[in-house]
Amino acid sequence: MTESQAREEICRVGTSLFARGYVHATAGNISVRLDHADGGGFLITPTDACLGFLDPARLARLDASGQQVSGDRASKTIALHRQIYGAAAPFDPATRCVIHTHSTHCVALTLRPGTGHDGQELLPAATPYFVMKVGHVPVIPYHRPGDPLAAALVAESITRYGQQGTPIRAVMLARLGPNVWHDTPAAAMATLEELEETARLVLQHPTPPAPLTEDQIDALRQTFGARW
Repeated sequence: MTESQAREEICRVGTSLFARGYVHATAGNISVRLDHADGGGFLITPTDACLGFLDPARLARLDASGQQVSGDRASKTIALHRQIYGAAAPFDPATRCVIHTHSTHCVALTLRPGTGHDGQELLPAATPYFVMKVGHVPVIPYHRPGDPLAAALVAESITRYGQQGTPIRAVMLARLGPNVWHDTPAAAMATLEELEETARLVLQHPTPPAPLTEDQIDALRQTFGARW
């Protein structure tokens, strides 16, 4: 994907997420790690930008060290995104996009008493497509937006799950929202949608749903390569 294509795709995905209610107001951000052919570095949505009304020419352009070189002022979350790209690279070297949202149902799950603690996961293996398309989603305890400690905990979680043989594509920042990553903006958006819709299903269930059995999960591993 060229830089020009990446700019257009960030805006297309932002518009789609906003139009369908997955993001609101100026919450959320999208970044893309650029190929070496385009000089490397990153594109990210500007700070306080509404994802539904992005301008490709005004996206923030940063070099490989995270220093801004053009565009509107970059979202402060670029530090977290860079940590995600770095930590995910040994397990998913093709990772090129990170999306962060304040997804309503995901956040609601972390507001429940006894949730939002380190070591917890956001959701059980509730549906086959959640297991196949999203996988484990560790919860990162609440830190203020932009806190570097949260970014460090995210990187640690990515490394820990990857070394266990179950690389992850999402983490949940308690009371803030999920971060998801994948090879393209479209693939990252699909992961986010599956995560948020599974959270919606769980919240609508009158009691905590029973997870898939180990045999059922193993069948998903063997048939579809599920990382669980």
